[in-house]
Amino acid sequence: MNDQVATLGRTTDTLIDLAIRFGPRLLTALLFVIAGFIVGRYLSRWFAGVLARRELEPPVRLLLSRVVWALCVLLFAILALQNLGVELLPLIAGLSVVGAGVALATQGVLGNLVAGLSIIFAKPFRVGEYIAIAGVEGTVQSVTLFSTTLAHVDQSRVVIPNRKIVGEILHNYGRIRQLDVTVGVAYDTDLKTPLALIQQVLAANPRVLKEPAAVVQPVKFGDSSVGLAVRPWVAVQDQVAASGEICAALLESLRAGGVVMPPPQREVRLIGTPA
Repeated sequence: MNDQVATLGRTTDTLIDLAIRFGPRLLTALLFVIAGFIVGRYLSRWFAGVLARRELEPPVRLLLSRVVWALCVLLFAILALQNLGVELLPLIAGLSVVGAGVALATQGVLGNLVAGLSIIFAKPFRVGEYIAIAGVEGTVQSVTLFSTTLAHVDQSRVVIPNRKIVGEILHNYGRIRQLDVTVGVAYDTDLKTPLALIQQVLAANPRVLKEPAAVVQPVKFGDSSVGLAVRPWVAVQDQVAASGEICAALLESLRAGGVVMPPPQREVRLIGTPA
């Protein structure tokens, strides 16, 4: 019993001694860390407000504000460790080894991060533009540090890892698309009539843009008809609807105007029989 009391007394004395020796340092270090989080949050919000007044993409503003927050917290953490008397050089060396191991284990994630930074700063496309990349296409919904999301015409979403975008051939259509419709008319048709009717149909459709001007001209001599190209410009979101509306309106207008649109025909002759 006396040994237990003596042991408890020595333990209590040791704890009191440690509290007296290291308590103020530990408390100061804790205050440094708390101050780092508070100051970091204030500075990151202030910096985000400054960046909001400039023409920067949202991911860039978010990244830079988070970097400011991380640097501020790291600075105060270093001050806290120095106050505790921790040797920083061995700690930095150990963190470097751990960082190398983490980098090897997360090559794909880091590849997406680097590719995301390249996309954000190089700006090969912006949110709202229609692009074709890596075998898929759609309207750019969002660009983050790790992936790019496209809205497809069938109301689905396509999420592409950023490392699949950098280094690939990118087709950026912008915010408008050019429709490609071909109308066949008979060879004996006066082309002025169907060309005028096509222009009227395009002018009556509110989805068709006035600028750039639509391309309407003969482009092909078919087996039984002359092909007329109808290529108006529309907004990306109107592409599917405008294509159907224009085809239906062209068929109705050309029929009403008496323009003959012959179906494909073939003439077959057997050798050795009367023509």
